[in-house]
Amino acid sequence: MDAIREIRRRARHAVGPVCGALLLGYFVYHAVQGERGLLAWRQVDQQIAGAEVTLAEVKVVHERLARKVSLLEPASIDPDMLDERARIMLNLVHADELVVFAASANGFSVTPDLPPAPDFRAAKSMVAQAPAIAKAD
Repeated sequence: MDAIREIRRRARHAVGPVCGALLLGYFVYHAVQGERGLLAWRQVDQQIAGAEVTLAEVKVVHERLARKVSLLEPASIDPDMLDERARIMLNLVHADELVVFAASANGFSVTPDLPPAPDFRAAKSMVAQAPAIAKAD
């Protein structure tokens, strides 16, 4: 009986520190692994760094396009830019010009940063090939 009393007395003294250690472990675990822990914080920092790189790339493209747009302003239009845009939109070249299609390093064709020109010839040929609807009598 004395041994059981001794165990109970010592257990009573050990319950507080054990509960405190478990509580501390719980908070440390969630501080590292939790939804807002250190690992999640590091992951968000990496996402922010990636977004900043993307923002820098988009700013470069925006500045290049803004420069091209400024060349097409009615107050001071650049004749070369007007000629370039007219050729792209109308899909035309002079008879004495040579057109060279370049391929990029990754195998895809290189196209301008501007939207593609509408293909009026393809639209006309599609209309010509459209089957006529005959009236059934």
